[in-house]
Amino acid sequence: MILELQHISHAFGLQPVLHDVSFGVDAGETVGLLGRNGAGKTTLLRIATLLLRPDSGQVLFDGHPMGPADLAAIGYLPEERGLYRRMRVGEQAMYLMQLKGLSRRDAEAALRRWFDRLGMGDWWDSPTSRLSKGMQQRLQLVVSVAHNPRLLILDEPFSGFDDDAAAMLRRELKALADSGTAILLSTHNRQASDELCNKTIQL
Repeated sequence: MILELQHISHAFGLQPVLHDVSFGVDAGETVGLLGRNGAGKTTLLRIATLLLRPDSGQVLFDGHPMGPADLAAIGYLPEERGLYRRMRVGEQAMYLMQLKGLSRRDAEAALRRWFDRLGMGDWWDSPTSRLSKGMQQRLQLVVSVAHNPRLLILDEPFSGFDDDAAAMLRRELKALADSGTAILLSTHNRQASDELCNKTIQL
């Protein structure tokens, strides 16, 4: 099992958000999180990426307690996206990929492949400030997957996408799962959940 969440509970002050949540995500499997706003989906994803410590329970990666060294094998697309609007698109992508430990050469080669794959090749030298919301979403998706993570965690990945872009994203996520990537995502998009997910967790 690539990712295991064991008996996760968490509260903010006196307000409980998660109570004894347990499930796993294996290689090639896509697991969806469903629930109303405030149900704890984003909180759970933050716990799964070590951005937040649970009040109880543990997170395992490949059978051992997840630690900072495991983060290089994880791709994470948060719900709150943030880009440096004064940087050019390729420059920003390179910076974010090198933070993941890739050399400049490897980062550029991987990014160029994904830019071409998602129809973004002409945007490499454009200012980030010129990107539409959908193109910003594509850029952040690219930097989540270009380092070939074993585990991909996506928080509302379809937000900002029109129907054509959402269909493209579903195709790419299916391809990643078919190649062995473990995927955990939260979404309000029931069609995407039904089409992509091997199982869903109701929060």
